[in-house]
Amino acid sequence: MGRPSGSPPEGWLEIGHIRRPHGLKGDAFVQLVTDRSERLTPGTELWAGDHMLVVERSRQAGNGRWIAGFGSLSDRASVEAYCNEPLYAPPLTDAEALWVHELIGRSVIDQHGVDRGVCVAVVENPASDLLELTSGALVPTNFVTDAADVITVDVPDGLFDDHP
Repeated sequence: MGRPSGSPPEGWLEIGHIRRPHGLKGDAFVQLVTDRSERLTPGTELWAGDHMLVVERSRQAGNGRWIAGFGSLSDRASVEAYCNEPLYAPPLTDAEALWVHELIGRSVIDQHGVDRGVCVAVVENPASDLLELTSGALVPTNFVTDAADVITVDVPDGLFDDHP
């Protein structure tokens, strides 16, 4: 059975948005929500709206935005149909990275082997993203020491005092 119209392939992640057209020949401003600029490498397939789009060209435009051209969007009007559509891509494989989608739902164990609950969300924070646990506790990701099968954290004394 196929996926419903408008939904990305299963397991694909939101990586940004098509914003407004740039010029008349099908280029668009793209705002990434990732620091992985290779998401806009020519030849990359991205899902938007109810179509697969292939990046033909891209360049950085400043202010965290990019200008990209997609094979099937050949003029300003075709880009306007995708304004503010989220862009989706398959997960990247990088053994050195902590991926949000892989942390949610995992158990969290502290350095003493105490089960602290399950990670229910990852909250953006300027200093360090925070793991939100079922108990309501927030644990900065810079305390994560391993995230293989469970998330192991090495936290300072007192971090869990209000959330046993």
